[in-house]
Amino acid sequence: MKAIAINRFGGVDTLVPRDLPVPGIGPGEVLVRVEVAGVGEWDPFEREGGYAEMMGMTPEFPYVLGSEGAGTIAAVGEGVTRFAPGDRVYAVGFLNARGGFYAEYTAVNADMVSPIPGGLSTEQAAVVGGVGLTAVRGLDDTLHIQPGESVMVFGASGGVGHVAVQIARRMGARVLAVASGEDGVALARRIGADAVADGRADDVLVAARAFAPDGLDAALLATGGDTAQQALLAMRSGGRVAYPNGVQPEPTAPDGVRIDAYNGDPDPDAIARLNRLIEQGPFDVHVARTFPLAQAADAHRALGEHFVGKLALRTG
Repeated sequence: MKAIAINRFGGVDTLVPRDLPVPGIGPGEVLVRVEVAGVGEWDPFEREGGYAEMMGMTPEFPYVLGSEGAGTIAAVGEGVTRFAPGDRVYAVGFLNARGGFYAEYTAVNADMVSPIPGGLSTEQAAVVGGVGLTAVRGLDDTLHIQPGESVMVFGASGGVGHVAVQIARRMGARVLAVASGEDGVALARRIGADAVADGRADDVLVAARAFAPDGLDAALLATGGDTAQQALLAMRSGGRVAYPNGVQPEPTAPDGVRIDAYNGDPDPDAIARLNRLIEQGPFDVHVARTFPLAQAADAHRALGEHFVGKLALRTG
């Protein structure tokens, strides 16, 4: 099968096309014929060996990146009854020792696989897994958002942020979206934010205090920095702040405000909750650019440029 693999950890030059064997599957696994793979903001850190060092792993090379994707079931392992060959699915598989989604096929634990939620294209489903689960873990499991609460999503035009805006709205919250640039502001408005501020051009603290004069109930920070830190001064006493592990610089909360870092860990329950939220109505997963699989290095370069939403790779 065609794949993009690395033979060592390093820069974008390590991403090279390879012909590799189709992975076998064991009990409880499925083989996915990958049509589109998501390009995660975290993929360069994995490519550079950051996760391997952090977790004390000794991976085997060639090493195939990619923690999310969508396509069709090609085969099912022993004990798998929820899927059959030909089913259209999306899946997640972070640090999958069997190989990631930058390939024509990948073997995945069946618990990390789901039918594509109604209304999403294959491209949209391919990129929603990682960011969608991160949004659900932040808004539902960490912040415990309640209907009627005021919520600031900082980084609202990025992968996690633009999904989080829509999920928070479906949870009944009033959402202030802090986006980046004119295109980011346009996306945040299109996906239904109650109010939008441009983190590059507007005084976000003024905007936040105007949105919630008594103080924000909660904030999800998908990105960090001075502007994000300043915006937290708009939190009410007793408010809650959450950010995914990996956000740099790590934010700190004002006195009287709780702050928690968290991981977007996948499990069947979180995937099911994400699907239910998506299927409540039209859901806009914005794919800024889709690259051919052979141009994975260009996609990684693009991660360092300005874009809104997500990036993807198409295998065929």
